[in-house]
Amino acid sequence: MQNMRMGKKTLKAFVCWSGGKDSALTLYRAKKEGVKVMYLLNMLAEDRKFSRSHGLPSGILREQAERIGIPILQCPSSWKEYERKFKDKVFELKKEGIDAGIFGDVDLEEHRKWVERVCRDTGIKPLLPLWGEDRERLLKDFIKVGFRAILVTVNLKFLDERWLGREVNQEFIEDLKTLGGIDLCGEKGEYHTFVFDGPIFKEKLKFFPGKKIFKDNYCFLEIKKPFFFEGGDGA
Repeated sequence: MQNMRMGKKTLKAFVCWSGGKDSALTLYRAKKEGVKVMYLLNMLAEDRKFSRSHGLPSGILREQAERIGIPILQCPSSWKEYERKFKDKVFELKKEGIDAGIFGDVDLEEHRKWVERVCRDTGIKPLLPLWGEDRERLLKDFIKVGFRAILVTVNLKFLDERWLGREVNQEFIEDLKTLGGIDLCGEKGEYHTFVFDGPIFKEKLKFFPGKKIFKDNYCFLEIKKPFFFEGGDGA
């Protein structure tokens, strides 16, 4: 695991938050190492209704943050303006004493270079607690410590829509292994997840699955709240 300490100083950090398994495990490990996680930073699509990375409703992501007990900052952006908007938000966080950014990347070098460049340009320390670890070991650790997640997005080039809604468990790992050519952690974009319970949660997040939505080469599972929520993006 990457060193998450800065001498005797307690690091104050934000987590780059997708609502999925990697950001959840990253947050869990950072907290265990004594990092003070002040915010979850989540990038949204321009309409503010869904997350830019996983397509999760913005309201559901706020529900996650409430049950975790860490404030979430949601920043709308196009892909074209993504880096500039992300940096602007980090500069704002620096004024509040944030020292570091925590990211859930595993081994895509292109992603690591982006993280390191953004952190260098904004003057914060990059932390990647999952970097370089074995894929199967990461998934098993995620399950072992008590996290629960389901698949909410699949790339139809790799997995069909029947995988949507499946829980990340040992059976899921074994079934993925039989397919061959699939990154177990979905690092090539094969799938994305939604975490609804685990050791970072004060209480389980209640939800129910909606319809399946096909767009380009992807299929998304609607995630809905079990009650009407004023503002309703994701109700």
